[in-house]
Amino acid sequence: MLAAERRDHLLATLRRDGKIVAKTAAAELGLSEDSIRRDLRELAAEGLCQRVYGGALPVSPALADYDGRQGVEVAGKRLVAAAAVRLIDPGSTVVLDGGTTALAVASLLPEALRCTVITHSPTVAAALVEHPGVDVFILGGRLFKHSAVASGAAAVEAAQRISADVFFLGVTGIHPDAGLTTGDADEAAMKRVLASRAADTYVLGSSEKIGAASPYDVIGFDATAGVITDADPGSDVVRRLGERVRIVGARQ
Repeated sequence: MLAAERRDHLLATLRRDGKIVAKTAAAELGLSEDSIRRDLRELAAEGLCQRVYGGALPVSPALADYDGRQGVEVAGKRLVAAAAVRLIDPGSTVVLDGGTTALAVASLLPEALRCTVITHSPTVAAALVEHPGVDVFILGGRLFKHSAVASGAAAVEAAQRISADVFFLGVTGIHPDAGLTTGDADEAAMKRVLASRAADTYVLGSSEKIGAASPYDVIGFDATAGVITDADPGSDVVRRLGERVRIVGARQ
């Protein structure tokens, strides 16, 4: 089989099954697992899949740059954001992660709500400038431009000094096997610290992130209070997720 034919077969498998198992693909094509792993490395280098132990998973579209992500699944993000807002109690302290879904949460906070928001995202903070009842605290550090958030040692040190009732965590991949993942190691570390400083952590999981994976682990499902998602509750991947973590449905 030609290399191009193997490539087409692997990509078709990924689209159909939502994953590639190297051992299975090797048996189907009559090739060695080393050959399949080499093909997967090449596909991953082109951004067409995310390699994981034993095979590959879909790469998250949320790895696009900030401007690009603003146009991805806008309606779904607003559904997730609205469900998140319903979990905020008056007078509580809320940590909002960076990213476009967190920005949607900020924009949907009711004018009558009084609470405190802590964020390491300048864009989220700016969205709350005109909110009459929200006190805003900004965590500073080196700006990670991909997600428009503060990161690095200074941001981590500042995060270690806060305490909150709830943290709304943004990730780029949510998969029942690969877990909660994101595309940058420093950003993943910041997210872990923020999660450790809140009584409850909810994952903002618009549908394009469900079933996808990114390179860096964030936290385990057992460290969260649930995944808020607009994804089809009857889909196989959501059912499998439901065996690992509480699913908070965001569909109307």
